[in-house]
Amino acid sequence: MKGELIENRVIVWDIEDSKKLFQNGYFGKPIGIPKPKIEEIDAPLVLDLIESLYLLENKKINISKSKNKISIEEMIQICKLEHQDFEKKYQVYKNFRDKGYIVNPGIKFGCDFAVYEKGPGIDHAPYLVQVYNRGETISTTGIVLAGRLATSVKKQFILAIPKGKNEVDYLALDWWKA
Repeated sequence: MKGELIENRVIVWDIEDSKKLFQNGYFGKPIGIPKPKIEEIDAPLVLDLIESLYLLENKKINISKSKNKISIEEMIQICKLEHQDFEKKYQVYKNFRDKGYIVNPGIKFGCDFAVYEKGPGIDHAPYLVQVYNRGETISTTGIVLAGRLATSVKKQFILAIPKGKNEVDYLALDWWKA
């Protein structure tokens, strides 16, 4: 499968490839289809940089820019320019994806990722994930804001703290009434 890097996104122009990527892991978003169902995909797919790198590393896609093939190392450099703390965010993204979860950007929830167990349109994302650096302090106000946000949208808030090169520690926050 082929993708073309355009600014800070990768476009998969071939419709059949778009369907396959979306069907096999809910990668990307079809252009012009806000809540896509697999059978409705008839448009190119837009991938964000993190999922594009994941697909490139897993040999599911080739990426080019101006007809020049982009290597994994080049893609990492592109991602670093676009994302603050890219390595840590990618480590968390990869950790969830490798465990079979579906990971989407969490920007509309004010966090790094929204994580699904089955996929968008099948279930709601039960988890909101924010990536923190080990040793980074989190204010009590920050914890309350995260908890209130997650509770208001019926999700669990998870703090993801990368550890070493391949491990991630997770701390989940739940509100409950006594």
